Amino acid sequence: MSERPGPPPPPDAAPVEIAADPFTLSEAAEPEPEERKPQSRTRTIVLSSLLAVGLAGASVLGYVGWRIASQKDATLTVPATVAGLSVDGSDEGRSTADYLQTALSADVDLDRAVGAVFTDGSGKDVLFFGGTTLFWTPEDDLKTAFGLVSDEQGAVTDLHDVPAGPLGGTMKCGSTKADGADMPVCGWADHGSLALAMFPGRTVEDSAKLLGDIRAASQTRD
Repeated sequence: MSERPGPPPPPDAAPVEIAADPFTLSEAAEPEPEERKPQSRTRTIVLSSLLAVGLAGASVLGYVGWRIASQKDATLTVPATVAGLSVDGSDEGRSTADYLQTALSADVDLDRAVGAVFTDGSGKDVLFFGGTTLFWTPEDDLKTAFGLVSDEQGAVTDLHDVPAGPLGGTMKCGSTKADGADMPVCGWADHGSLALAMFPGRTVEDSAKLLGDIRAASQTRD
């Protein structure tokens, strides 16, 4: 009996490739979003403080600039009459006025100086002198001017602020000695003008008011 041929051998199966890396049985979990750290409270306070200081500084500079611009273009003239006083036009009166404004100009750099002796016939003459220029530090320049009076008459004591009035700036009054008696001395300064006056025979309070009247009559701004 002849042998029957067997079934043909199956075709060679493709080999199964196995990856070298291990495989996972489940999907990889998505990474959690990184938690943002809260902003430092100290840093916030510091930044806010710096901003506030910067704004305050800008405001101060703006105000100072405005004040200088509004006061710098001043003019001083000697009124013929003011508050019941009139200019002493005698040779002695003019000589005293010239001496006072020359002495002030020697200590304070001025573009223009003025001076006058005012009288009301009672013997309580008022010696007024001042000038105009751009003053960057009016209070310091006024202090220098009071030093001139101290050199001539003796120390000005009890120097204190008094109301400067609508023209602003700084105004001060004190006392010095003249012929053994107290003599009030008052002065004002702003960024465009400076003036002093001596008031023999008057009180400091009356002198402060009188200087305010003289200033209102003598000072103008462009």
